[in-house]
Amino acid sequence: MRRLSLENIIPAVHGSYHGDSALLCREVSFIVTNSLDAGTGCLFAAIKGDHTDGHRYINDAFEAGALCVIAERLPENPAGAVIIVRSTEEALRELASFYRMQFNIPVLGITGSVGKTTTKEMAASVLSQRFSTLKTEKNLNNELGVPFTIFRLRDEHELAVVEMGINHFGEMRRLTHTAMPDMALFTNIGFSHLEFLGNREGVLKAKSEMLEGMPESGVVFINGDDDLLSEMDCRGMKRVVFGTTEDCDVRAENLELLGVRGSVCDIVSGERRISAKITAFGAHMVYAALAGAAVGLQMGLTDNEISAGILEYEPVDGRSSVIETEYCIIIDDCYNSNPSSVLSGIQSMEAMQGRKVCILGDMLELGESADGLHYSVGKAAAEEGVDLVLTCGEFSQQVCEGVRGVSSKTASWSFPSKEELIAMLPRMIEKGDAVLVKASHSIKFDDIVNALKEL
Repeated sequence: MRRLSLENIIPAVHGSYHGDSALLCREVSFIVTNSLDAGTGCLFAAIKGDHTDGHRYINDAFEAGALCVIAERLPENPAGAVIIVRSTEEALRELASFYRMQFNIPVLGITGSVGKTTTKEMAASVLSQRFSTLKTEKNLNNELGVPFTIFRLRDEHELAVVEMGINHFGEMRRLTHTAMPDMALFTNIGFSHLEFLGNREGVLKAKSEMLEGMPESGVVFINGDDDLLSEMDCRGMKRVVFGTTEDCDVRAENLELLGVRGSVCDIVSGERRISAKITAFGAHMVYAALAGAAVGLQMGLTDNEISAGILEYEPVDGRSSVIETEYCIIIDDCYNSNPSSVLSGIQSMEAMQGRKVCILGDMLELGESADGLHYSVGKAAAEEGVDLVLTCGEFSQQVCEGVRGVSSKTASWSFPSKEELIAMLPRMIEKGDAVLVKASHSIKFDDIVNALKEL
């Protein structure tokens, strides 16, 4: 890690030092928040969480070889150097900001209601064809995850792709201060986190806080097929629009959905025409490919590099991953859920063979709109010709009501619990079915995916 001596860390985190002055010139080797991950020369950040308090494990970290600890209070008889701060989490963000400034490289910040992780993976796959690219691991995109993405920067990195997720006003402003992106990519503005952000306009306002902290020379990539993003004020920065309509700067033509085999299309930008094969399932993957191509074009990649990056994309577990068993085809999209992503998943099943089955759970953080939005999902499933809808959860009963509100042949069943739904799967899922599994992450519908694998 660059320039992370204790004497540099103390002013960066606005802390007070308690320890041997001889250690001030020493540099930390890595940073952890779990004492079980501590090792020789590390910096341990003691965070008070919902279930445990890291301050209880300070001496454990020292025993494991920690050089120093950042904490909000001084423990009795600490076994090593301690930096006291007002907030450990705030200190980590400030330290990450200090560390980020050591690297004069482009940083792409990615946000949106749906598809952040997918688009992050796609953009990184494209950019890695030319540049040594750091990307956010998994979905570590919040106020703790973003700093640890920045801490992974090393001398060999030429570019960073940072996923930035929020659910409250002000969070994106803090994440931007930490990551300092000079490029921003907005996937879409949907019905997510309405409990805290009110409506789609509130979602846009919260996410566009990223632009406040970007330089005038920044570049903003937006989904032109999104009604709110297409009208977004980019504060005078260069604006690159991707989508499927004729007026987009980077657009898809000759799109063909191939079911579980993905899709193919031509990506057109000015006089350039790039043949793209997307091996991942889902119509939404076209937008991820367009976004990746738009960023690649901005960074000077060739057509062949962009095409290769799109082809090499691999889905992240729980995000439209296709699992083919001897009995059925499972579309594992249970990492998270909101109305826009459910509708996209349903529409993507159009090219699938066999019966189309949706197993849906609650979509959380929708506030007062929850019942109506769940109802609309059921209505859409029926209108799109889904054969069977199975649900469980408090709000998901409204999904079945939405199905029944449409004159269709779609069958629907609502179960009181996930366990009861799983118990009925052998009776309700037929050989050859295509089964979409989707719910908010905390509902843990991966249990259902595992049960389907056993059929």
